[in-house]
Amino acid sequence: MVKSSRALYFENSSGRIWEEPEGYLRLEYGAGAREAVQFRSLLTHAAQAMSRRQWNKMLVDQREMAPFSPSEQDWMTNEWLPRAVSEHGYRYGAILVAHNVFARLATNQFMMASRGLPHVYRTFEAEAAAVAWLQEQQ
Repeated sequence: MVKSSRALYFENSSGRIWEEPEGYLRLEYGAGAREAVQFRSLLTHAAQAMSRRQWNKMLVDQREMAPFSPSEQDWMTNEWLPRAVSEHGYRYGAILVAHNVFARLATNQFMMASRGLPHVYRTFEAEAAAVAWLQEQQ
């Protein structure tokens, strides 16, 4: 039996979105600074992909990511995540933590600010542990 492979759903200068055959999205942030339009487009496409596939899980690979800017953090916290949860069914996010300590701090602030939503984030150093946790979620 041949195992299905992941399919590239979307790509721009901020990152890539993959559809994983196990039933979740993989969002890979690229290295370096991001343009606001490209960043918002990447996350908007991720939410749309969840609706399209009727998936509620995402592996967020931040390992090479630069820290979020204050405007990125504000938009994700106050606009994108509430909409992704309420309109697109996003429920579980497994985050592969960034190598950059300031990016890790920004992610922690974002996670704390989003605690009131019916959504769960967990952070991981190892990809295998992140994937295993996602697959346990119903």
